[in-house]
Amino acid sequence: MKKFFLLALFCGLAAQAFTQNKLVTVADLYKDGTFRAQSVYGVNSMDDGLHYTTLENRGTALVKYSYKTGEAVDTLMKIEDLKNGDIQYISNYKFSDNESKIIFYINRTRIYRHSFYADFYVYDLKQKQLQKLTKDGRERLATLSPDGSKVAFLRDNNLFIKNLNSGEILQFTKDGERNKIINGAPDWVYEEEFGYNQAFHWSPDGSKIAYCKFDESRVKKFTLLKYKGLKPEIEANELYPEVYDYKYPKAGEDNSIVTVHTYDLNTEKTTEMETGKETDIYLPRIYWTKKENTLAIVRLNRLQNHMDIIYANANSGASEIVYSEDNKYYIDQPPYEDLTFIDENHFLIMSEQDGFNHIYKYNTESRYLTQVTQGNFDVTSYYGYDDDSDMVFYSSTEEGAIYRTIYKIRDDGTKKKQLSNQKGYNYASFSEGYQYFINYFSNATTPNYVTMNNEKGKVVRVLEDNRELKEKLKAYAVQTKEFFTFATSKGIELNGWIIKPANFEPGKTYPVVMTQYSGPNSQQVLDRWSVGWEQVLSGEGFVVACVDPRGTGGRGEEFRKMTYKELGKYETIDQIEAAKYLGSLDFTDEDRIGIYGWSYGGFMALNCMTQGADFFNTGIAVAPVTNWRYYDNIYTERFMRKPQDNPSGYDDNSPINHVEKLKGDVLIVHGLADDNVHPQNTFEMTEALVQANKQFDMAIYTNRNHSIYGGNTRYHLFTKMVNYFVDHLKK
Repeated sequence: MKKFFLLALFCGLAAQAFTQNKLVTVADLYKDGTFRAQSVYGVNSMDDGLHYTTLENRGTALVKYSYKTGEAVDTLMKIEDLKNGDIQYISNYKFSDNESKIIFYINRTRIYRHSFYADFYVYDLKQKQLQKLTKDGRERLATLSPDGSKVAFLRDNNLFIKNLNSGEILQFTKDGERNKIINGAPDWVYEEEFGYNQAFHWSPDGSKIAYCKFDESRVKKFTLLKYKGLKPEIEANELYPEVYDYKYPKAGEDNSIVTVHTYDLNTEKTTEMETGKETDIYLPRIYWTKKENTLAIVRLNRLQNHMDIIYANANSGASEIVYSEDNKYYIDQPPYEDLTFIDENHFLIMSEQDGFNHIYKYNTESRYLTQVTQGNFDVTSYYGYDDDSDMVFYSSTEEGAIYRTIYKIRDDGTKKKQLSNQKGYNYASFSEGYQYFINYFSNATTPNYVTMNNEKGKVVRVLEDNRELKEKLKAYAVQTKEFFTFATSKGIELNGWIIKPANFEPGKTYPVVMTQYSGPNSQQVLDRWSVGWEQVLSGEGFVVACVDPRGTGGRGEEFRKMTYKELGKYETIDQIEAAKYLGSLDFTDEDRIGIYGWSYGGFMALNCMTQGADFFNTGIAVAPVTNWRYYDNIYTERFMRKPQDNPSGYDDNSPINHVEKLKGDVLIVHGLADDNVHPQNTFEMTEALVQANKQFDMAIYTNRNHSIYGGNTRYHLFTKMVNYFVDHLKK
């Protein structure tokens, strides 16, 4: 008892002193960038592995540095060298394979998450000459050939090649048409769910280009309205919104038919690769292999539980299956994202066949698979393979699900070595040849700490320690995340973090805001640095907590995939269990618990407010999915199968079908130009609430996409959300 009294007295005095510090505000986060951590960006390793380049002086100079000493050894380009008034700075660039030229762009116009139009330029580093790719601009995916003599690019859904020496431009596809045929780039759903933007590649010798053709003729359109806004002088065409439509295949609906082709620059011949008779499939990646004139094509069935890797002859198109894999649930993305071709007969691939995500080495001749990494942990990032040492570089959850640790290991599973030396969240960027790497480290109490390390993991020098930010933080009441684990009523252990109020006083009880995402293979509970709006809520007197439910990542396949065919069911159960646990703490008020989420998290917030109405009294759902029937088919069917085959999985876990259970206050937010989670989701939900005679609050952001940003938008949105919890949870 005496110890408790002294501790309480100390905590009370500490809290009193602590609250003299400034509270974090929404303006700090979304106007002033007060807690923006510095980092190291734009570092590109050169081929020799001994030097790197980076943009300096606000993108006006391209400087070459030594990895070993950190000193500048050359300035490769200055903006004044370009002698072009349109180019004020460079924010991006890529070398040709022989490092004789760089290609960069300006005037970027976004299309979807990854895709964009821009004006591309090529700069000859030896001749000091600048060349605009085309006079009209608005190209996509401009890519230098291996020898730097040509550029392949996409315009109006067709593919072109420009000869940089002669200036001649050759168009080698002619059938491109909006909302019908796309050559060399994925359609919307491939780009969003398979996570890439470019679907054409130069062959290693530069004699061919392999590309995918997307025929989206049979895919149904979705329509959005974009508003122009009234101005002092209104023109007639500004009185009506722009009608924007694009191809979006919802769950159970038709996809694009995808074919793979090669174009031979010498013969000007186009050849289609054999990928099988079935067209209701996915071809999410193509690669040039180390085998002469051979293209690798990844093929997934519609259910995404069977994968083939096909080797195709680039001249004839003849193909054979060299690797196949089945999964009782679904095959997640890493297997085909990180394929590495070691030589003619071997490649590295990810697989979950032992219950965790690991790296394997495969022999295409003997069809023998060797496990490189093994243990009860997931490999979370693959960094590459060194031909000289046969070493594989990766990060994993070996130190625990909330941590990321960097390792190297031989491709036969021996000589494993840990390269990162601080426990928390580590991420690496390796040089060519893997003699050096930049380690990006943070944890809950340490902002970005960036170091240059050698191949043994030893720190060569510190690149960024965020000393100024650390000093600044001393003046603010920033609360530290405390990590915890608790067992549900079913004995399932879940990971979480909690932040106490900035003016915390022992003996008092506080309202709780739970923030979460909860989507498949996601993780919000990680030991890494962030200062977000949870600190604003803390300053307002809230306990803020986050729990990763079943279905989230870092804990093996069974934990990650147990939500298969039932998205929302077990995650809702687990968030209710988390609310019960948090409500049982001696400093929380179990009758004042709120929940927030965005996208999948919004889906979950609405499920908790309806199916968990006895445990949550205030909720905010931003850009929520409200029935997976409304979402795209690649993502949804991976986890749910088609709605025709699993109607109860879709409908039983849809918050639309539980609106009559709502008891508390709910705010639903959506951007009207959300091309990802359509506003349809919110409108169907709110209509169901109206018909059930349930009151709700709603905020609509004009012309904003799924991220809801631009101008004053984020400041407005987060101010609204903080005020909503204050008004409804603190009353």
